[in-house]
Amino acid sequence: MRRPILPLRRRLWADRGQITAFVVPLMVTLMAMAGLALDGGLALAARVRALGEAQEAARAGAQAIDLAVYRADGTLRLDPAQARRLAVTYLTGAGTQGMVSATEEEVTVTVTAVQDTQLLHLVGVDTLTVTASGAAQPQPGITGPQP
Repeated sequence: MRRPILPLRRRLWADRGQITAFVVPLMVTLMAMAGLALDGGLALAARVRALGEAQEAARAGAQAIDLAVYRADGTLRLDPAQARRLAVTYLTGAGTQGMVSATEEEVTVTVTAVQDTQLLHLVGVDTLTVTASGAAQPQPGITGPQP
C-alpha cells in the first residue's frame, strides 16, 4: 500500500525547531573562540605596550644619580625622590599611570592597563586587565651591551 504524500507545508512544519538545539550552542562556542583569539591578541599587545612603558620609565628614573655622593667618594647610587619624580614624569608624558618605587640601588615601575574587549563582551567579559613591571639600576661607564 502506498503512503500518502504530505503537503509541503505540513512536512516543513513537522521539522520546525529541530536544528536550533544544535546551531545555538555551536554559534555561542564559535563566538567565544573568536573572542578569545581576537581579544587575547589585543590583551597581549596591551601587555607588551605596558612592559615597554614600565621599562622606559624605570630607565628614566635610573638617571637620578646622587651627584654629591658620586663626586665625594665615587659611589654610584640614586636619589630615590628624584628617581620617583623622573619615572612619574615619564609615565605622565606617555599618558600612562603606574606605581613607582625607588631605592638607592634600583627603580621599579609597575604599569597596569585595561583593554576593552571586542567580542568577549558578548559573553559578559567587558575588559581585560594586564600588568607589567620594569626595573633599572644606574650603570657607570657602559661601553657595550649588558648581559
